[in-house]
Amino acid sequence: MTLKRNLTTAGDPAADTASHDLDDLTLEVPDVVELDTPREGVPFVISTDAGLQRCAAALAAGTGPVAVDAERSSGFRYGQRAFLVQIRREGAGTWLIDPEPFEDLEPIQAALVGSEWILHASTQDLPCLSELGLWPSALFDTELAARLAGLPRVGLAAVIEQLLGFRLAKEHSAADWSTRPLPEPWLKYAALDVEVLIELREELIELLSSQGKLEFALEEFQAILDAGVAPPRKEPWRRTSGMHQIRDRRQLAAVRQLWLEREDLARKRDVAPGRLLPDSALIAAARAMPTTVPQLIATRGFDGRAAQREAPRWLRALMSARDTEDLPPLHLPTNAPPPPRAWADKDPVAAARLTTARQALTDLAAEWDMPVENLLTPDHLRRLMWRPPTELNSESVDAALAELGARSWQRKLTVPLLLEALLHPQPESPAA
Repeated sequence: MTLKRNLTTAGDPAADTASHDLDDLTLEVPDVVELDTPREGVPFVISTDAGLQRCAAALAAGTGPVAVDAERSSGFRYGQRAFLVQIRREGAGTWLIDPEPFEDLEPIQAALVGSEWILHASTQDLPCLSELGLWPSALFDTELAARLAGLPRVGLAAVIEQLLGFRLAKEHSAADWSTRPLPEPWLKYAALDVEVLIELREELIELLSSQGKLEFALEEFQAILDAGVAPPRKEPWRRTSGMHQIRDRRQLAAVRQLWLEREDLARKRDVAPGRLLPDSALIAAARAMPTTVPQLIATRGFDGRAAQREAPRWLRALMSARDTEDLPPLHLPTNAPPPPRAWADKDPVAAARLTTARQALTDLAAEWDMPVENLLTPDHLRRLMWRPPTELNSESVDAALAELGARSWQRKLTVPLLLEALLHPQPESPAA
């Protein structure tokens, strides 16, 4: 049974592959095969020091890149820590590690120093892996590679089916991975998540190379590693869903106090905050500002047993918000441009620049068969068009994009058209 899904370009072989389009590909694939059993069977879960040392020794003796995945328990437990780590390497097989018994996974990190790690949607897993002392020396992100290659669907199961001809079940992706012991069907699912990542990497490298995009991808992967894990957000309570309903600073203080109280309780109980109170309940209570338990229980979102049991806690938080003189500002200062919908009124010339540049980028992204947001980060575009360099030339535009964080391949492709948009913005056509 072959693992490879052959792709052959139709038409003139001398055609420019830089504007490679998947519609021009014929996919020579047999009937899709269900990928339902790991090659070497379902591995035992490593949960002892001796087992961890055996795993590290096997991985160190393996060769080539390393397929890595992690399972979290989002929606069930507090935080985003990993409750299972899956690793596969040629010559070592697949290993499943329970991180909970260990302070960190340093033996695994030491065994894999210098190797390339393959992850799908790496920015989702790298933070929880870093908490365990795991960080790759080099990275290949199959999800990002699939985006750059122009694949129509970029979820792991979809990419595997499109390029390798296997159907991968994803029915346990939202499971509570803090469950112990983990059911065997879940372990089988977890092992299969890294089963063909190495072969998938090879196929994506071949596809990206044929499109002239491999160097783009490698630069993107390195940028992810260089960025590291994002620092904690300042005032994360401001991201409470429904915050647009809050009208004054006293209500905002109530959201803050309720959020902080919920966070503290969730941390102590090791439970997802939303399982204690949904965000909608925080917003509703902040708007109503109830003063008694019956009033609180009548507030939307406080009808669950957990919410009612902790009613005095929530009332104390609301009382603190009513009494505080430390009222947070409704809006934090920012140097970001205004929403694009407001540009026409605030600065019609900037609005014309943005419209012209957006159309040019859309056309260029279509030529390169990739999402326009991968060609250039939308925030970078907005900032450049709102406040362009004083002196407009290729060097100044390139420098401005570099300062914003645009990669060299992005700047090389986009600077000429962005400069044209800055110098010669096209006014929007009047409404008919």
